[in-house]
Amino acid sequence: MDYSQEIAQALLRIGAIGFCVGNPITFTSGIKAPVYVDNRKFPFWPEQWRIVIDGFKQKILEEHIDFDIIAGIETAGIPHSSALAYGMGKPSVFVRKKLKEHGTKSKIEGGNVQGKRVLLIEDLVTTGGSSLAGVQALREEGAVVADCLVICTYEFSESREAFQKAGVKLHALTSFEDILQEAEKTAIITTVEKEVVERWLQNPHDWGN
Repeated sequence: MDYSQEIAQALLRIGAIGFCVGNPITFTSGIKAPVYVDNRKFPFWPEQWRIVIDGFKQKILEEHIDFDIIAGIETAGIPHSSALAYGMGKPSVFVRKKLKEHGTKSKIEGGNVQGKRVLLIEDLVTTGGSSLAGVQALREEGAVVADCLVICTYEFSESREAFQKAGVKLHALTSFEDILQEAEKTAIITTVEKEVVERWLQNPHDWGN
C-alpha cells in the first residue's frame, strides 16, 4: 500500500471526510458541495497524524524539495507545519491571514524569511486563494517560495491553474480519487454517491444549480 492510499484511509478513519450528498454545504467561496474535509481533526488522533507527517517527509524526499524554513498558514496549517518542522529539525514560521493590529503588524510570525527558501504547508486546497495569499505574504518579506505541500486537494482546475500562474508547485499527499475509492470500498458511500461527488469535482461551480 502506498502512502496516498494509507492517508486516504486515515482521513476516513478519523471522520475528516464528511459526505453530505443529500444535504450539500456551502463553502466560503460560495461553492455548494456534497463533501467536505476537516483536517483539523488530525492532532486528536496521533496514530493517524503520524501517517500524515511521515507522508510529508516522504514526499519531500521523493520530489527533492529543497528548503530552509517550513511555514504554515493560520490556523489549520500551523499544527502540521510545526510538527513537520520539529520532526525534521527545521525552523518554522506561520503566516497570518490578516495583519496584526498592534506590535510589529507583521503577517509572518516566528523569524526572518528574507532570502530563505520557504516550504509552505497547508491542510487543504480548495480554490487556492488562501494558500497563494500566504505565498504572496512570504514573498513580500523576501522569501523564495516554489513549493506547497498539502494533505489533500479537491483538484479543481482553477486551483491548478492558479498555482501554475504563481510559479508554485503543489504537492498533495493523497488524491480525491483515492479517498472516494476507499470510501466506496469500506461502504462509507455508495457507488451512486461516489458518482455524484465525481461529477461535482469536474464542475464545482455549476453543480449546485
